[in-house]
Amino acid sequence: MITTVTNPLTKDTLYTFTHQSGLPVVVWPMEHATSAYALFATRYGSVHNTLPTPDGKGETVPAGIAHYLEHKLFESEEGDAFQRFAATGASANAYTGFCRTAYLFHATENILPSLEILLDFVQHPYFTAETVQKEQGIIGQEIRMCEDNPGRRVFLNLLQGMYHTHPVRIDIAGTVESISHITPDLLYRCYEQYYNLHNMVLVVAGNITAEQVEDACDRLLKAAAPYTPSPVTTEEPEGVVQPLIETKMPVAAPLFYLGYKEPAPADRTPLELAASRIIPDLLVGKGSPLYTELMEQGLINNDFGAEYFYGPGFGVWLFAGESAYPERVEAAITAEIRRLQKEGIDPAAFEAAKRGAYGRFVRGLDSPEDGAETLLDNLLDGVPLLSEPEAIASLTRAQLHRQLCERIRADNHTLSIVRP
Repeated sequence: MITTVTNPLTKDTLYTFTHQSGLPVVVWPMEHATSAYALFATRYGSVHNTLPTPDGKGETVPAGIAHYLEHKLFESEEGDAFQRFAATGASANAYTGFCRTAYLFHATENILPSLEILLDFVQHPYFTAETVQKEQGIIGQEIRMCEDNPGRRVFLNLLQGMYHTHPVRIDIAGTVESISHITPDLLYRCYEQYYNLHNMVLVVAGNITAEQVEDACDRLLKAAAPYTPSPVTTEEPEGVVQPLIETKMPVAAPLFYLGYKEPAPADRTPLELAASRIIPDLLVGKGSPLYTELMEQGLINNDFGAEYFYGPGFGVWLFAGESAYPERVEAAITAEIRRLQKEGIDPAAFEAAKRGAYGRFVRGLDSPEDGAETLLDNLLDGVPLLSEPEAIASLTRAQLHRQLCERIRADNHTLSIVRP
């Protein structure tokens, strides 16, 4: 049964249903869209590094296997899924993150045939010893290239400097050594564990109707037994591993990532997600006094930015960019956090940051791509669809200040630097 959800602020109508196979589906028809964007995703990323065992202890699988499985799923006995998409004119891709794997396409024509390909190939894994071994060389080369990437290295060093045991500290792609232990049997077992349709979601936005999507699901989805994998659990201490990590690589100027480790993060509510959009802008947004000060002193440039990075069991307030004096940037941001926590938030600054966050969110819903990705985030976060604009609008200054005080410990941070 298809139900509708109308957002009271944006006035957009979404169509949702849980297919008889167990798959949750969201469709966002966009009246003036000439294209469509679809995401078929599973709650499976690099942090899901165990398989269940009869004794309940769990079996640790090789790092990078979720990313490896994403690569291999495009292959079948009949050929490559990319070739099938090329025949419809669709642009297809996939990505693996810390907490999800998503398969997607964008198309301006042959939208329904492209959707059928997406639903079909993700449900038909095909792994052999020969193809798995061949992929080890390809992904191994990708890993080596990433190891030589300063931007990737400075971020991974940060996570390893912050987290003691949480698997977010491990590179999504794994290592050359870890992927050498991946076998067809392991890939099939991980697929059966995490690619159950009850653990997946389908989001389609753009020039399409809910009835068309439901019909494609009826024809192509196979019924799945009710099942939800165990959540990611880890005994992660609240403190960081080390406050400073430095390395040298061939860069023109020092790169840095500064991260404040959120204490005991849990499932995020719409209010917490709204605060997560506003706080970075309040601290160092382009309209903030601190941003102006850092720019005038030549401590940052236009590459500087901030965001909240999170997932099951982890949360980090990130600040990153280029600077000849990253320690001075760290000191200034830490001092500003402490000042705001002690003195409170200026009403005018609060309103400016709040309006900016609201405007960016709503403006980001103009395209099928951004709209679908936002809906996917909502589904995986377990919050009502498009609930953040209302949460941002209703957030009070006192609530934001409480979030700032409770979720950021100024002394609990790591600075990662890549120097020339």
